[in-house]
Amino acid sequence: MPSEFLTGVAVSPGRASGPVVRVAEPLGEPSSTPAPADPVAEAARIEPAAQLVAARLEKLAETAAGEAATILITTAAMAADPALVSQAEQLVKAEHLPAARAVFQSAEVFAQALAAAGGYMAERVRDIRDVRDRIVAELLGVEPPGVPELHTPSVLVARDLAPADTAGLDPAKVLALVTEEGGPTSHTAILARALGIPAVVAVRGLLALDAPALAVDGDTGQVNAVAADAPVVTAEARTAIEWNGTGNTSDGHRVKVLGNVGSATDAKAAADAGAEGVGLFRTEFCYLDAPAEPTVSEQLASYTAVLKPFRGKPVIVRTLDAGADKPLQFLSPDAEPNPALGVRGLRIAFDRPDVLDRQLEAIAGAAEDSGAEVSVMAPMVATAEEAAWFADRVRAAGIPRAGVMIEIPAAALVAQEILGVVDFVSIGTNDLAQYTFAADRQLGAVAKLNDPWQPALLRLIGLIGRAAKVTGKPAGVCGEAAADPQLALVLAGLGLTSLSMNAPAVRSVGASLASVTYKQCEAAAQAALAAADPASARAAVKAAL
Repeated sequence: MPSEFLTGVAVSPGRASGPVVRVAEPLGEPSSTPAPADPVAEAARIEPAAQLVAARLEKLAETAAGEAATILITTAAMAADPALVSQAEQLVKAEHLPAARAVFQSAEVFAQALAAAGGYMAERVRDIRDVRDRIVAELLGVEPPGVPELHTPSVLVARDLAPADTAGLDPAKVLALVTEEGGPTSHTAILARALGIPAVVAVRGLLALDAPALAVDGDTGQVNAVAADAPVVTAEARTAIEWNGTGNTSDGHRVKVLGNVGSATDAKAAADAGAEGVGLFRTEFCYLDAPAEPTVSEQLASYTAVLKPFRGKPVIVRTLDAGADKPLQFLSPDAEPNPALGVRGLRIAFDRPDVLDRQLEAIAGAAEDSGAEVSVMAPMVATAEEAAWFADRVRAAGIPRAGVMIEIPAAALVAQEILGVVDFVSIGTNDLAQYTFAADRQLGAVAKLNDPWQPALLRLIGLIGRAAKVTGKPAGVCGEAAADPQLALVLAGLGLTSLSMNAPAVRSVGASLASVTYKQCEAAAQAALAAADPASARAAVKAAL
């Protein structure tokens, strides 16, 4: 057959090839007609269907572990969400819609709200639409979309994969994953790495490629069409990861390996994975459903539950990251023509310092109650002046260590000045990439620009690493870049002193650091900086190591 190949974003390492199995497209929009003869009886069908879907997901979670189990439990909770069910029931009764159509419309309201929230929350849109399709399928009496039963080892091809589908995959039967949409920070990417399945996402033109079999390279992002009778190649089995729990290179250079969390469930998963502490606690998760600002005591209780598993260990709490692109009801942000570049993160606190001060009061109380060694950092800081303003308020609240996120290129360029007024910085590579390349991290068409191996991004990170060395202060990474075991070595070589990631990556990153010397990390960093593109950077680092 003719040689055909495509490229995408490599998100989980390894090479494999084999027959293609396509994942069915999501269900289309259910019809708005005919109107139910008995709207009350029709509405009553919705809750049992939602509960049945939730029960199936919970049963699947019982057979999973780690991040996969967490995602399945979270998805199950979405399916059983009383707000979703209630809104759908009201649509049936008020507008005489069939139950399936009402669920579809109700779920889409939630999906649009998450999409408007941007960042991490927008990445949950796929979850709610997956839940929607499962409930709709149950109401229509049809098979839900998703991964078909695999009888032989296969390469899965899809427009995108729902996190619940990815979490339930059997690595013994899935040779590789390839999707046309998605990006390097998606749950598909995170779970593929955790399961040890080679994966490439954002492969434009994938679904139009008529190939009976594919060869997938999760290191370079290349996807090749191969003949149907080509031999099946299985990715090398990953051996059990051994790590002593302390982030060090083999010659003793210290690089802390920390967890990213947003809830008590996340915190437990990170602690169970062996994280040495928390490098990013996203506090906005405690606010999302609140019609009014939570009281100090309510915030304190929420924060304490997250901090408890890390008694005596370092935890960096990020203050509220909200704004017009992440709307919270009690803040009532004004409409903005470009919310991602508007009043968000710390910028809200300039207008509402009272909200920040109450949050800091709650964080200080939670630190005392939990026994965790708490530091606080602000999101969306652009200048040293902003950093100094924030640090003063943190110290006035009785919290000894204040830092800031570097996710705006301007902040990277003045990192030394910023480190002159705060105790540490943490790099949010997801946002730093999208602002550097003017590429929305949720948009598959520009996902390649958000590849964390981009040399331009690594050069910005290198500036921050040098500033940390000059000032003698810590600089960490809490974006998804830190979860790549090979890229972690580059980041260490660039001068970063801590790496923070989702729970599934903790042990593999710790083990990767322990396998090399610090000089090897520095050599890998220099090789990546000199590369022309992400693929060349990966290849250069592999050669250097």
